[in-house]
Amino acid sequence: MKLVNFGSLNYDYVYGVDHMVLPGETLSSYSLETFCGGKGLNQSIALARAGVSVYHAGMVGEDGDSLIAMCKENQIDARFISKVQGKSGHTIIQVDKHGQNCIILYPGSNGLNTLEHIGEVLDYFEEGDMILLQNEINLLDQIIDKAYQKKLKIILNPSPFNEKVQACDLSKVSLFLMNEIEGYQITGEKEPDNILKVMAEKYPSSEVVLTLGKDGAMYSGNGKKYFRESYKVNAVDTTAAGDTFTGYYLASVIEGKSIEKSLEIGSLAASIAVTRKGATSSIPTKNEVENRLM
Repeated sequence: MKLVNFGSLNYDYVYGVDHMVLPGETLSSYSLETFCGGKGLNQSIALARAGVSVYHAGMVGEDGDSLIAMCKENQIDARFISKVQGKSGHTIIQVDKHGQNCIILYPGSNGLNTLEHIGEVLDYFEEGDMILLQNEINLLDQIIDKAYQKKLKIILNPSPFNEKVQACDLSKVSLFLMNEIEGYQITGEKEPDNILKVMAEKYPSSEVVLTLGKDGAMYSGNGKKYFRESYKVNAVDTTAAGDTFTGYYLASVIEGKSIEKSLEIGSLAASIAVTRKGATSSIPTKNEVENRLM
């Protein structure tokens, strides 16, 4: 079985601030750091550091050499990353003194995928392989439709949630990985149990993992439900916490671990990530996570 992550690659410009900037306010930052990131790249690195062989597909701009190099440094197969004219995607991230973040995303080259490129990528994979998707690239609905035709197992992190997600046939998704905000946006429900109930009604063939930040994570699927509390730590930067959870949860499932154990490992990995600054730089290695489990 092969796994491809068709996702974004960004440069993250992270500004340390006292509080999130308010409407009409001019706010000085006390730090600026630049990292490689993007939900797609973050999740590929988390998967790779968790021990999974992963292919990454996507687009970078003329300034994208560092993003490709980051993939190769983490043993991610970058053969399906293409370089196009223009700028790579980037984010402007505010991180306050409590470690909470606020993000502005510029798609750049992440919005320049073509049907031809999608076809070239998916031709390499076959029935039973897995494809991981987020919503920081264009043509998401086309990728889902074509992956479904090829009988790939589709895993979707519907973030950021917008009309592009709503245009997709979500009944084709095998596994949703999402937080409470995305859960509310899809279902109209705010309580975690109600989110999972509506998801089961709308997408009865799908599994759902709902992350709750400091309150833990929940699973619903195949007639079963599980809950895992979070690890209590002092958060410095929550930027890649969800992506780290995604990578380590999926890696654990692929390795054949139980849902309960996979939730535990994903939660532990995320708790390590939030104690560090940056996105890709905060994602722990498999050895770090295993040593904490012992």
